[in-house]
Amino acid sequence: MNFVKQFFLVLSITGLTLAGLAGCATQFEAPKPETSTLVWPSAPEVPRVVFVQTLSRPADLGISKNFFARLVDIVFGETPARLIRPMAVLDDGDMLYVADPGAKGVHRFDKKAGKYDLIQLANKQPMLSPVGLALGDKHSVWVTDSALGAVYLIKLGAEFAEPMALAEKLGQPTGIAFDARLSKLFVADTTAHSIRVFGPGGTLLATIGKRGTDQGEFNYPTMLWHSLNGQLMVTDSLNFRTQIFDASGRFVTQFGRVGDSTGDTPRQKGVATDRFGHIYVVDSVLHGVQIFNESGQLLLSLGGLGEAPGEFRVPSGIFVGTDDMIYVADAYNQRVQVFKYVGGAS
Repeated sequence: MNFVKQFFLVLSITGLTLAGLAGCATQFEAPKPETSTLVWPSAPEVPRVVFVQTLSRPADLGISKNFFARLVDIVFGETPARLIRPMAVLDDGDMLYVADPGAKGVHRFDKKAGKYDLIQLANKQPMLSPVGLALGDKHSVWVTDSALGAVYLIKLGAEFAEPMALAEKLGQPTGIAFDARLSKLFVADTTAHSIRVFGPGGTLLATIGKRGTDQGEFNYPTMLWHSLNGQLMVTDSLNFRTQIFDASGRFVTQFGRVGDSTGDTPRQKGVATDRFGHIYVVDSVLHGVQIFNESGQLLLSLGGLGEAPGEFRVPSGIFVGTDDMIYVADAYNQRVQVFKYVGGAS
């Protein structure tokens, strides 16, 4: 039986008609965040970070399948949409994106329209290992695939990710950042121990670093972040430090040290900054997030190994919005955890 016959058979069984489908639409309403008294630091100190909620499925954002999607599930079997191994996360106001190698694509949650899509390549070809995300211009999103050795662009409203032609072949692209003011795209090429800088059209503008331990050198760099003041943050994972560069790629400063205690950075992954200049570093060995000031002094740490709210299991990416919302890709807990910074500039 072909799909059309199956379609109308299900309509007949359920007693539905196409004319009646217009009445099936409902107004999208996002759920209210979970109420919580989970804060960091704990009382009696003044709270700086508040837990908001966890996200693992479209329903956690109030997104449900439309009639036709439910009908396809009835005919062909349900394919549940959920995070499997989230590695990077990005919030663009109405849209939340999560790069997920386990799902072979990028989850796109349209919070305003109440719509969910898994973005892959053209003709529904899967990505192999999407691990990095960066906000581009015109609400587009850059994606790195570390297994395919490629960079892709998801345009606003697009159904698939477009491959970008770059002048330099990449070995293992991971972290990615975009400087909209200078139209520069920064890509961490982990196995090449360097940062590639591309201009419009994919032209190679510069290469930052080589393998080593000196300032401006790397040992398996992973994630990137472009701050509001134009600086580039690089987690230099096996040098156990975060390095900071100016807009021209010149070394500015660094912080971090090997160890397994609070304040150490044994395996940094995601990095981000907020509007106050605080630097957030995700550490997959410590299973948490540490917040530093611009001088690299530890201000606050949150997390620890576990599955409860505020605990992590091999976290990876992080995104901090201009609204002080903090999103952490909690990879092996199959979720994104959401927090809010409430501590002001202090």
